[in-house]
Amino acid sequence: AHILRNAGGRVTDDVIRSLVISQQQLGTREIVVLHHTDCGAQSFTNEAFAAQLERDLGVSVHGKDFLPFSDVEESVREDVRKLRESPLIPDDIVISGAVYDVNTGRISEVTL
Repeated sequence: AHILRNAGGRVTDDVIRSLVISQQQLGTREIVVLHHTDCGAQSFTNEAFAAQLERDLGVSVHGKDFLPFSDVEESVREDVRKLRESPLIPDDIVISGAVYDVNTGRISEVTL
């Protein structure tokens, strides 16, 4: 198993790059998108975060998508869709999604 971890667990171009290498060079045949409850990416919006960064760091990042979300199951669905639509992920790769509940320790499959 190759575990790719990033803020919000979101599928980005860099995640796809890593998955392509994992599949094509190392033979990985399955992908599980796993997000978790009480995620920090649920606590901000792009606009508010951009304003904070401009205030605190003096850097303008308006228009940048930091991939926040409000619904953890829907964020999993979006990321699974993005992987399934990528021409770099072959159709025979098994892709599923789940949510880890930080309070109970349970993992629940997300219906797609």
